[in-house]
Amino acid sequence: MPALCRFLPLDALRVEDWEAMIDVNIKGVLYGIAATLPFFRKQGSGHFVNIASTATYRIVPNMSVYAGTKFAVRAISEGLRQEAGDKLRVTIISPGATRTNFAESMTDPDMKAKLEEYRDIGMPPDAIARAIAFAIEQPSDVDVSEVVVRPTAQG
Repeated sequence: MPALCRFLPLDALRVEDWEAMIDVNIKGVLYGIAATLPFFRKQGSGHFVNIASTATYRIVPNMSVYAGTKFAVRAISEGLRQEAGDKLRVTIISPGATRTNFAESMTDPDMKAKLEEYRDIGMPPDAIARAIAFAIEQPSDVDVSEVVVRPTAQG
């Protein structure tokens, strides 16, 4: 499920947008864990790869709720990693600007236009796929905890 991002000032009080981001970005990860963890435990192995964001490292105006949901993904993933034991692996991928249809979820036209401009510096999506492949390809006793991937042009 793709992340949901709505960049809005907190003063906009768009509670419905906040709830949508929480539902997709946090609950989606939790539901994925709930659906998969019993299977991984039963088979004695497995690898969770959860997508956070560089927004967890650099908070900017209008992104606080989105960044909060992605920080929650990092916290949940790190807790899962510590609880997982030596048979399960957990990796957090934190992408920066990526050339996707990410801006389509924007409800504010000005924010959507700004994000479309930002997309020009974005990396191709296969950069993220390669980061995921790197983590997965490691031996079963190696856990790549987090990979931060951003375009060189991103501040």
